[in-house]
Amino acid sequence: MTIEEKIAHIQGAAMEEARSQGNEIIKQHKRALESMYQTHCQEARIQADTRIKAETASARQQLNTAVSKGQLRIRRELGSVQQTLKNELFKEVMQMIEDYKKTEDYLKLLVSYISDAARFADGQPLMIYISASDEEKKDYLEQYTGMTVTISEEDFIGGVRSVIPGRNILIDHSFRGALEKEYQEYTFKGGAAGA
Repeated sequence: MTIEEKIAHIQGAAMEEARSQGNEIIKQHKRALESMYQTHCQEARIQADTRIKAETASARQQLNTAVSKGQLRIRRELGSVQQTLKNELFKEVMQMIEDYKKTEDYLKLLVSYISDAARFADGQPLMIYISASDEEKKDYLEQYTGMTVTISEEDFIGGVRSVIPGRNILIDHSFRGALEKEYQEYTFKGGAAGA
């Protein structure tokens, strides 16, 4: 072999070795880059999942807040409407009471209240009060029951209040007391027709 052939051979062997080392370096570099890429993708997925969870929790919290505010607003509106309806209902009841007080049945009711109170007093002193709005019925009631009837300074809408002073007993058959009790205890139930 000539020197030139030896040089060519050494040069070929060196080039082959250099190519082989270069290819190995490229493969190692490629593996390192792929590993970094996989790690980066995994971290990006974790961050994305974490962000999605945080955003979902935030959206749920905002939704819950909005729902709570909406429910509170609806409850207030419902309460306001119910109060308005309740007031209108009791205005109608008051009108019905006024109409009832003009009937013969109302006079009979007053007489029965007075008679019941007299029986309960069992001969003890008894004070009978009627509402100021029933003043025109005083003479009739006294004549019919034989009891002394006093006009109350307070207008208790209708009915009778009886007091047995010796026993500290008040018998309250006033419409105001019954109406106020009903007004305080009245609540709307259901909402459907007939409920």
